[in-house]
Amino acid sequence: MSLFTHVLACLLGMGSWVSINGLWVELPLLVPQIPEGWYLPSYLSVLIQMANVGPLFVTLMHRFQPGKLNETAVIYFIIGLGTVASLLLALFWKETTVVAGAPRSVALLVLTFFLSTVDCTSSVTFLPFMMRLKPQYLTTYYIGEGLSGLLPALVALVQGVGVVDCVNVTAAAWAPNRTAAAATAAATELEARYQPANFSPEVFFYFLSAMMLVCLAAFLLLNHHPAVARERRNGDYTNGVKATHGRSQAAERGAARTDPFRVVNAEPRSGFGTGAYSAREVLYIFGILAWVNALTNVVVPSVQSYSCLPYGNKAYHLSATMAAVANPLACFVAVFLPIRSLLSMGVLTCLGTGVAAYIVSMAALSPCPLLVHDTSGVVLIVSAWIVFILTLSYVKVIIGVILRDEGHSALVWCGAVVQLGSLLGAVTMFPLVSVYSLFSSGDPCNSKCP
Repeated sequence: MSLFTHVLACLLGMGSWVSINGLWVELPLLVPQIPEGWYLPSYLSVLIQMANVGPLFVTLMHRFQPGKLNETAVIYFIIGLGTVASLLLALFWKETTVVAGAPRSVALLVLTFFLSTVDCTSSVTFLPFMMRLKPQYLTTYYIGEGLSGLLPALVALVQGVGVVDCVNVTAAAWAPNRTAAAATAAATELEARYQPANFSPEVFFYFLSAMMLVCLAAFLLLNHHPAVARERRNGDYTNGVKATHGRSQAAERGAARTDPFRVVNAEPRSGFGTGAYSAREVLYIFGILAWVNALTNVVVPSVQSYSCLPYGNKAYHLSATMAAVANPLACFVAVFLPIRSLLSMGVLTCLGTGVAAYIVSMAALSPCPLLVHDTSGVVLIVSAWIVFILTLSYVKVIIGVILRDEGHSALVWCGAVVQLGSLLGAVTMFPLVSVYSLFSSGDPCNSKCP
């Protein structure tokens, strides 16, 4: 295999969600400077789900007009759109427009919608494009997709995003008629304040633009570099339609010898893909895929601050950073342990779901979760986040590898189900978090738990 092609596949994967992931980690710097305040995360969640119009269009085109949609042209368009939107975000994110008598960050919200459309559409275009390369490069793509969350987080860490100081805001508020006891009690009140960043959000958005340009360069080379051409699989796919049809059974047995993990059946068990899986197994795979993406993309991340902040600011940052590291690590493990057992997939999903239930339970108990004053509580919540991301990210990669063997349309549906799972998760969590306020945020500076 070509190391050069692996690097390009990884860079393409990094461009898939780097814009939205970067926007999320930059929120602590954006929120104090815009009129929406901390309502912005809720608006972002809604915009990201509205952006599923992109994946819906691509999926319907593949379903009803197979071969008519130029997949390569769509990818060039969305990467270019992401680059321009990130650049414009650096220039206009603070601009406001009066709407219904109140200032609104219209430019920020509109550009965020475009970025969301780019990233959501990448799920149903980048993955099918990887069908043109040998199967081993799909796992490398997933590693890059994991890095699309880790890299912005590391840059934000250098920037100093989310670093909090506990400041005594009442010590100076001495009044002559205040008793000494009251003044002492007031002096113990602390307030969490964010430290100034090492560089501005504008610089961070320029970095996101540069990452999208790198993704564009990688895609150009994947299409036109001679070294990559040698890594293409036999029977290329053009605009989603395979150039050669109907492999013989001898060819299938040859593929099985070169790839010992490939599932080959003499008789097709269903009309899906190669027929290697029955209709019930296909529903099982897609059901797990939707469930896992609902948990990892929306449900659990939406309560991350509630689950971690009661244990302190360090616990929150450690869990966020280690979770970002666990994602590409899981993809890297899948390179050497590509388990395709449906039973193992179910066991890992149950494990990850159980850990997710613990995290959500701690969020529901916020601001006084279990072991809030104990070091073991910090260890448990950080470990829970690592295990949760590690197991379910591994499941996602394995499902992608399985569906990759089932053909181009299987990967298109893979991307569509990923977005469907995220949509269902958002529809569930948005009212719970933003409308009914079922979760209470912990204060990293003042703990009043028994």
